[in-house]
Formats: sequence, C-alpha cells, structure tokens
Amino acid sequence: MRGRSFAVSLALIGVTMVAGAAIRFVPLGLPHVVVKYGGSMLWAVMIYWIVSALLPTRTPFAVAFLAAGVATAVEFLKLFHTPAFDAFRLTLPGILVLGRFFSVWDIVAYWLAIAVAAVIDFRIRDLPVEEPGHASL
Repeated sequence: MRGRSFAVSLALIGVTMVAGAAIRFVPLGLPHVVVKYGGSMLWAVMIYWIVSALLPTRTPFAVAFLAAGVATAVEFLKLFHTPAFDAFRLTLPGILVLGRFFSVWDIVAYWLAIAVAAVIDFRIRDLPVEEPGHASL
C-alpha cells in the first residue's frame, strides 16, 4: 500500500477543518445532535488526517489506532483541571483543540469517525495513479 501525497493530506485536513467549523459555528439550522457530534467527529477525522500526514507509510489501520489514542487522550485531558488549563479552555483555540466537557459519547463518536476515515483513506490510497507521460484509455 502506498502513501498519500503531502498536498492531498493538507487538502484533506483543510476541508475537514472548514467542514467542522461550519457545522459548529455557522447557523445552518442543523439539529443540536448533528452540531455536537458532527463537529466532534470531524475533529477526530482531522486528527486522523494529521497523523496520516505525519506517518505517510503507515497503514490506515495503524494510523487509526494512533489517532484514536490521541483523540481519547485529549478527551481524558478534559478531566484535568488547573486555573491555567481551564482559562485556556474558555478561549476559541482551547475550545477547538481541547473542548470543555468530558464525555464517553464523544470517545465513541471519535472512534466511529476515525474508522470511517481509515476506510476512506484505504480507498484513496488504492486509487490507480496515472504515470506521467502515459495516457489511460
């Protein structure tokens, strides 16, 4: 299985970030559950794309395992409280990176989203690549 180009990885990260921000911050009239878990799931997919960009030769399964670990660790960080950490959580970067409240359901949503991203990644990596100078019929 071959890796994915860094440019494609950056595009996937960017599109996922824009979609996540749109779901969370643009008043689209979506149900609360879609806003809450859709944003969380897209955050987890973004973690998957970042890990896969940093480790392009790893299999989607290995990337998914590591991304799920990172996402789960960040969720458990929500249980750690200090004045500085809590103040950071009230800022936009803090909300986007760490979130504010611990939820086991978020972990479930992360794992489900990461599994879907791994399947998509597997299919992307399996697409035939056209050789330069060779036209396909």
